[in-house]
Amino acid sequence: MSKHPVVLFDSGVGGTSLLKEIIHLLPRENIVYLADSKNAPYGLRTSQDIIDLSIKNTELAIQMKAKMIVVACNTATTNAISFLRSNYSLPFIGIEPAIKPAALNSKAKRIGVLATKGTLSSELFKQTSESFTEGVNVIEVIGKGIVEAVEGGWTNDEAFINNLNQQIQPFIKEDIDYLVLGCTHFPYIIPKLRELLPKHVTLIDSGRAVAEQTKTILREKHLKNTDDSFGGINIYTNTDNSSHLQELMKDFSNVSITRREF
Repeated sequence: MSKHPVVLFDSGVGGTSLLKEIIHLLPRENIVYLADSKNAPYGLRTSQDIIDLSIKNTELAIQMKAKMIVVACNTATTNAISFLRSNYSLPFIGIEPAIKPAALNSKAKRIGVLATKGTLSSELFKQTSESFTEGVNVIEVIGKGIVEAVEGGWTNDEAFINNLNQQIQPFIKEDIDYLVLGCTHFPYIIPKLRELLPKHVTLIDSGRAVAEQTKTILREKHLKNTDDSFGGINIYTNTDNSSHLQELMKDFSNVSITRREF
């Protein structure tokens, strides 16, 4: 089993931000990434739609002999991971907005969360927020059009930047000191956010922590690949966005990107 792949899935290309963290931390692992761009964004879908899409991706991962599945999508994690863990025996790693470290470290006691509608409206997000934000003012903003811009490679367009600037005004008005990025697509707009937000605002996402958790669970379950040979990185996409994926992964060698239906 140790040589079987770790399979990640996301509603498109955004989860490659987490994929990069896992590659850095686990360079010997055989990794498969499923970019479900055909159904992006998940954040505008119903909870049942998100569960159904997560089942579809999980079934494909099992066909690929996955030893672990990383749900590299905040919306899918908050809406579907409880169902997946209850119905499948292999280990699942999820990704949630990093509210806890933001709330604990905030001196202003005012933090922002930029996430999809599907994440912010989920019961899991509500539970996590209530557990760690007592005495902290949490300003929630639904990120509109961000996933689509990252998927399409439009994040440098003037119209997108103007739209993003409008969306973050509540954070500026409330003078937050931490902004939690609640979607794996959103790390790709960090340069733009740093230009638009006050300098004292710290941006935080869950990518590194999830990669660390992936490593920990692989070790605890004796699934970590100890072979000296590199397993490889295989990305599958169900749309014609291979060139965009190649650009996002340009700093990594031995990456295979293939179009397939799923």
